[in-house]
Amino acid sequence: MSTTVPTITTRTVLRAEDFSCPSCVSKIEKQVGRLDGVSAVTVHFSSARIEIDHDPARVSVEDLVAAVAKAGYAAKPSAF
Repeated sequence: MSTTVPTITTRTVLRAEDFSCPSCVSKIEKQVGRLDGVSAVTVHFSSARIEIDHDPARVSVEDLVAAVAKAGYAAKPSAF
């Protein structure tokens, strides 16, 4: 009999810099969404907010920031 450990999901909010066009949204959503452990990514172009639902045991905030950087944009964790 195997037991499965429930997945804990955390919402992390990042603030992005250098958003210049709405196409930034899809680039970031695709790049961050590829990470193992990410269940949802929502990019708000007008406020430069990136909301990410993820399993912190599988993907760290640093991994999320690195994925945004890989898409070509700078981001940092935000309290709101």
